Amino acid sequence: MDNKESTVNTIRKTTATVRSTSVLPRYIRRVIKNFLLVWLDANLDESKQDFKNSLTNLQQLVVSIRTFTDAEQCIRFIKDTKEEKIVLIISGSLGQTVIPNICACSQLDSIYVFCSNQSVHEQWTKDVLKVKGVHTSIESICNALQVESARCDRDLASISCHGIDSLFMYAHLLKEALLEINDNDTKHIKELSDYCRLQDNISNDELDKIATDYYRFTPIWWYTAPYFIYSMLNRGLRLFDINIIVKMGFFIRHLHQDIEQLYREQRSTATTTPFEVYRGQGLSLKDLNKMKRSKGGLMAFNNFLSTSRNRNIALSGFARPAALVSAKSVGILFAMTIDPTLCKSSATPYADVRKVGFYHGQEEEILFSIYTIFRIDEIERIDSEHRNRLWQVKLTLVSNDDAPLNKLTAHTREELIGTRGWSRLTAHTREELIGTRGWSRVGNILIRMEQSTKAEQLFQLILANISTTDEDQANYNYQLGCMYTVMKTYSKAISSYEQALKIYETKLPAAHPLLATCCNNIGTDYKSIGEYSKALSFYQRAVDINKEALASNHLIGHLLQQHWN
Repeated sequence: MDNKESTVNTIRKTTATVRSTSVLPRYIRRVIKNFLLVWLDANLDESKQDFKNSLTNLQQLVVSIRTFTDAEQCIRFIKDTKEEKIVLIISGSLGQTVIPNICACSQLDSIYVFCSNQSVHEQWTKDVLKVKGVHTSIESICNALQVESARCDRDLASISCHGIDSLFMYAHLLKEALLEINDNDTKHIKELSDYCRLQDNISNDELDKIATDYYRFTPIWWYTAPYFIYSMLNRGLRLFDINIIVKMGFFIRHLHQDIEQLYREQRSTATTTPFEVYRGQGLSLKDLNKMKRSKGGLMAFNNFLSTSRNRNIALSGFARPAALVSAKSVGILFAMTIDPTLCKSSATPYADVRKVGFYHGQEEEILFSIYTIFRIDEIERIDSEHRNRLWQVKLTLVSNDDAPLNKLTAHTREELIGTRGWSRLTAHTREELIGTRGWSRVGNILIRMEQSTKAEQLFQLILANISTTDEDQANYNYQLGCMYTVMKTYSKAISSYEQALKIYETKLPAAHPLLATCCNNIGTDYKSIGEYSKALSFYQRAVDINKEALASNHLIGHLLQQHWN
């Protein structure tokens, strides 16, 4: 085999298919699952049946596989990959020279040495923390990868802490916004399937099953099943990947509603005695220190939260293995106290999914809805051979009656309504027309979080899928205009406002205050770039509209005073 790189994406058929990288740029491949597999071996030969058989076995577990025969190309690829966790299979002959060059890369999660002489290579790998095993067959590596996949997915679940992360302030409102979006479910199921087919790294069988059988199973079943949904959704929520969030918005709502319904059904027969659930995972030292600084305060999990009633499963199956992954991360055992009497008013429902999940009770799983909020009670080291690498964090689920949380939410909601760009509209007009519900609200929250690029991406994605004469088209363009004004990209702001105004003029009464506000904003942005005659023209239009709309000259005087005094 020549020294070249190939990309293999999972197509779970009876024969393996090796794809070239011609579809996308050399180092840019979207990964739907939460880690990608890199295989380096100078003797890989795609034409041999052994290679095809090995590839078929790996494809049953991994969404994206990159194969290399050239060590330098492989090293460069690993170093250039920033957002994905990488699992490396490497030949014993290359391992001793390559691993020292890449072991410090934070994106390299774990290494498996594939060789013919296990005892020899176990000697030099025993002190390399990231080497998880030395194997003489692909089958044994596949067995190890099954455990690795579950751990890697779990370790990527992110947290946010009050007073440190901007996301925490907006988590509750973001959840509200995502759950109130009333999508056309049938349409969006098809759009999700079509989107995933374009990614070219999920099996057609899985996508066909989603398209044809989605309503045969519950959302909880789909989430706990060994399909792409779990990994894709958690990746989307972790990175707040706009494409994934928009395509899976319907499923976020369905899964929350399914948990909520099961919670109501189970509540009448459930115990009223407080109980504990557990979650083991890896966490960066940065996040551990963040929690230590927030002790006594609030934190949120930024995804749907899988936990277990069985402490040993969480500790031995996930927390202890995570303690061995990297010098820059630790193993965490979250011990969460749930008081059912307080949780009747909890903003986050939870449900025992043992009888309805895919695995039917093997993990005694309790599943919480998105953005669950806890209070951090204790953080303590667990005595073990891992020294300072294994910790227990005691949490208590927070109810809706928590005064500090309610105060924070009310303040954030008030702040959001007053988002710059909306301030010239009355509160009633804002709520009636723009920026307070669904994707509009999500966009506003992203702007407040200083995530303007994501907000722009969201608005553009939504605009591409609605009619050019739809009033929503005008609303999203208006929001884009407000965002561009804040970013001081005035030409883009003016263009967006003018597109909005053109539609508003066909949909709204001639004296509607939104028309005046839109004209006023255009005038302000023209003034900012020194186009004073155009600014004056739009200010005059705003004044004329308000003259017609208002008996009092109060607002007119305010507008004139604001811009000319």
